[in-house]
Amino acid sequence: MNPRISLEQWRALIAVVEAGGYAQAAAGMNKSQSTVSYAINKMEKLLALKIFEIQGRKAVLTSAGQLLYRRAVRLVDEANSLETAASELSDGFEAEIGVAADHLFPQAMLLSALGHFSDEFPQTRVQLIETVLSGNEEALMQKKVDLALTPIVPVGFLGDPLLRIRFMAVAHPDHALHHLGRDVRYQDLQNARQLVIRDSGTRSKLDAGWLGAEQRWTVSHMKTSIAAVSMGLGFAWFPELAIQRELAEGNLRPLPLSEGKDRFAEIYLVFADREYAGPATLALAELLRNEVAQRCGEVETFSL
Repeated sequence: MNPRISLEQWRALIAVVEAGGYAQAAAGMNKSQSTVSYAINKMEKLLALKIFEIQGRKAVLTSAGQLLYRRAVRLVDEANSLETAASELSDGFEAEIGVAADHLFPQAMLLSALGHFSDEFPQTRVQLIETVLSGNEEALMQKKVDLALTPIVPVGFLGDPLLRIRFMAVAHPDHALHHLGRDVRYQDLQNARQLVIRDSGTRSKLDAGWLGAEQRWTVSHMKTSIAAVSMGLGFAWFPELAIQRELAEGNLRPLPLSEGKDRFAEIYLVFADREYAGPATLALAELLRNEVAQRCGEVETFSL
């Protein structure tokens, strides 16, 4: 049975829904409004059901239309993925791949793996997106990347555990929390200033870890947070390897917490679409796994 509805018609349906109307969809598709309207009307006749109903000046999906819209998005995405895969196969490898890496993943590991990757695929460009929390989810959902290194596996995706990272709570040695003469309790933290990293996502903001301090500074980069805590401006939880120099130089000291001294985060390797991953994407994933294995050996937890 040959399909009666073309991909272009399904794209028109998606455009009307996502643009909010026929006129807006037509503008986005560089078509006339009558062309888009005709495509939708023809679909309704061929399928013998109503996809949209007019409420005021707005076209609203019927219950049947909502089902068709969801399936149409998957259909068009699949068609686009298939065409992209075919194009890459004809070239032998991807011209460009995108990687989203959460700020928790060790930079040295990432850059080393990318260095080896460039030796194997010198003609493949790399778009690296550095993210925090939900930034990875957005990059995957919006198909901006082929791979993600993320502590959060979005709904609808599968991830392989890659690395477990240990955090420590620290402050400058002269900070008041280090001069209580006893273990630091959570009540003490509530009265101190905490430095946290801002979620890089734009659609939905996530919080993670302990956020109970009354005073809180939120910054965009870990380096800024480390610098502020090293100046005695507050306390924070940091991945251990990220602050090794500050610990060695005496600018930061672990807080003697009465509980919750250890915090961990699991980093997952997530493909945007494993089935259609090209040779360069697969190679980079393997290089990342090898890099983690070589650096961590048999140790499950890596002090970032």
